[in-house]
Amino acid sequence: MIAKIGRSENLYGALAYNNLKVEKENGQILFTNKIIETPSGAYTVSQLTQSFEPYLIANRNTQYHTLHISLNPDPKDKVSDYKYREMAQEYMREMGYGEQPFVVFKHTDIDRSHIHIVSVCVDEQGVKISDSFEKMRSMNVCRELERKHGLIPATDKEHNHNDKVFRPVDYRASDIKSQIASVIRHLPNYYQYQTLGEYNALLSLFNITTEKVEGELHGKAQQGLLYIPLNEKGERAGHPFKASLFGKNAGLPALELHFAKCKTTLKDTPAKQTLKSAVTIALQSTNNEQAFKKQLGEQGINVVVRRNDTGRIYGMTFIDHNSKSVWNGSRLSKELSANTFNDYWNNNIKPDIKEPTVQLPKTSPSNDADLPAEEPHHLFDFLTTEKHEDRLIEAFGGLLIPEAQGEDYEEQGFANKMKKKRKRKRGQQ
Repeated sequence: MIAKIGRSENLYGALAYNNLKVEKENGQILFTNKIIETPSGAYTVSQLTQSFEPYLIANRNTQYHTLHISLNPDPKDKVSDYKYREMAQEYMREMGYGEQPFVVFKHTDIDRSHIHIVSVCVDEQGVKISDSFEKMRSMNVCRELERKHGLIPATDKEHNHNDKVFRPVDYRASDIKSQIASVIRHLPNYYQYQTLGEYNALLSLFNITTEKVEGELHGKAQQGLLYIPLNEKGERAGHPFKASLFGKNAGLPALELHFAKCKTTLKDTPAKQTLKSAVTIALQSTNNEQAFKKQLGEQGINVVVRRNDTGRIYGMTFIDHNSKSVWNGSRLSKELSANTFNDYWNNNIKPDIKEPTVQLPKTSPSNDADLPAEEPHHLFDFLTTEKHEDRLIEAFGGLLIPEAQGEDYEEQGFANKMKKKRKRKRGQQ
């Protein structure tokens, strides 16, 4: 089992993100500790937040007061809800947070079940709970939970420091063509996007853009595509490359087939509504672009904003790394079009948004039906919410290579093992 600990200053955002899963039937609240009950059992994000407020008021000096922890068993492990509850309580107790208010959420919207725990790291007296040797202590607790609950142990210590998956392009390097190729050959296999604009938004995270070119050959109109490297400011910074240099899958015909396929696949996907709700909550709970991007970035969602020369926002695109899909704001909802954000951020006209609610299950702990073993995600397991990575999150949208993540190598080695043969083959190459 792998434990990932994130810290932030946004308690509301952490609670709202997890409540979305419950609201959209992609998760449930398994357990609460020291959370104020409501007569109906229904909770808004604000009602959940009230249980944490006395702790935050007692200590206003700790900036990153919110804990957002995920516990991730091996996909082959079959873990009942009852066992998840036990493991969450044991983990929090052993890490020193057993007397804190916390909420345990179970997520089922990706290809493996796992749990998230939201809490705060300051106690009732306003004293910050020590995080010394936190990663090592967490690893030891996970090994004990594996032994006690019969889980597959995370003991693989192999770690390939040379793995450079999906690294942003460096236009100053001499191998710019191969850098671009290493990005664009993978994206269609893992990400869904319906237009060239959405494709460009995704490519921009890797300092790449495309441009259509038109011409005539033997009296027939022809269209082509150029791939162009960008600098850190998003400006063109190098020689353009014809799509044909990267193979037929990089050209317009192949991309248009991908767009058509994605339109069908994404037509009724629940990921659309989940993303829409996440964006709506972020818009409601922030008052500027930087805070909005940061809140969504902590949830694995990138925001690409397009402006004209006068500063007017004319395009908004959201890249959801949880569902591996890219969406224009207007495709999500009319209320999330570029005009809405331009009115808010440029003209201070805040949209009227209703706060979502979530129903807390009233059933007592029981041995629920075990979930089937499922395969893990193979890419982008290196999204991070660590506070020291904020600069990189802002620059690259949270996409980091494994060795830049700063996680314990034994834990990361197990994550690499779960990526199976794809990771191993890349390491051998």
